[in-house]
Amino acid sequence: MNAMHNLAVIGICCLSMLTACSDYQLVVYERESSYAAELMERELIPIDANHFTFTAQQDVVGQVQIVRARYEDTFVDFARAYGLGYDELVAANPEVDPWLPGEGTLVVLPTQFVLPLAPRVGLVLNIAAKRLFYYPPVADGEPAVVETFPIGIGRAGWVTPTGVTTVVSRARDPVWFVPRSVRDEHEAAGDPLPRRVPPGPDNPLGHYVLGLGIPGYLIHGTNKPAGVGMRVSHGCVRLYPEDIEYIFNKVRIGTRVRIVNQPYRFGWYGTDLYFEAHAPFDEDERDWFNLLLPMARSSLIESVAGSEQVIEVSRLNSIAGNHRGYPVPVVQHGNGLDAYNLRRVINILATGDTERVTGGVVTAGDAVAN
Repeated sequence: MNAMHNLAVIGICCLSMLTACSDYQLVVYERESSYAAELMERELIPIDANHFTFTAQQDVVGQVQIVRARYEDTFVDFARAYGLGYDELVAANPEVDPWLPGEGTLVVLPTQFVLPLAPRVGLVLNIAAKRLFYYPPVADGEPAVVETFPIGIGRAGWVTPTGVTTVVSRARDPVWFVPRSVRDEHEAAGDPLPRRVPPGPDNPLGHYVLGLGIPGYLIHGTNKPAGVGMRVSHGCVRLYPEDIEYIFNKVRIGTRVRIVNQPYRFGWYGTDLYFEAHAPFDEDERDWFNLLLPMARSSLIESVAGSEQVIEVSRLNSIAGNHRGYPVPVVQHGNGLDAYNLRRVINILATGDTERVTGGVVTAGDAVAN
């Protein structure tokens, strides 16, 4: 237990005392003890940041990881290798140059997620988080599973719509019939497009497409994977080529698709309440500042009715204002070790093995035990 507590102290500053300060930035530093130095030098196998099991009472999955950059690494490289989107890494590492992090720089991998507030069935897309969550059917008695992947979404003026629909079509190596609105935009910019683009490297739909019941909108691959995790499309949803292939092979026509826009999410993991904040879109007219405290209180009332636990308003405002995109505990009833358990992992870009590894679901003790 003492070793676990030391890990907490090394991993995160200002998270163990809710009233100590309003800042919650992850801070990695070395103490003078030989144990601390040894711990910070230990590099573990990364977790599988895309596949998790969870219980009906659990809203938070995954674990925040940290990797040491080489001179030649970029956020685009880290994002694809570790199952993240570019914007997620930028939000989690505001002080780091995404194109030149620098030799030896520690980069936070925000591979912990609060599940969207939505029925946990089929496909759920939280466009505020730029992530897709897939809840595949499981056999009776088997643990529930969620598979989550970064997505590229509609840019300002071409917003990805919210709502409930279904998958109505599936296609391999599709032809892209370019919408008139897209052709008009390109013509105005002096970059005309043909009416149809055949399958191949110039097709922005990639190799796999899922058609939605919302006319004109698709979930598809891309020939420009660097844009995954960003607001870059004309409203459709883009995935990395390997991710859309995986989803395509599992999702059938009729699968429910729910698209939500939830920049602020509260969720429980054990006895701890977490808060995850993303920057609301500029065109989002909801008054998130005034919604924040009622949302927090509602989470407490629903989960621990009668509790006298208090959430500090300045702390909530700090998390919401910084919008780092990873869950942060705001009420802790237990030891909170999962909140502090940052997993220092191998830089798989340096090993030459850039395929995502599957380290399994990690518990609070694994970073010490392994």
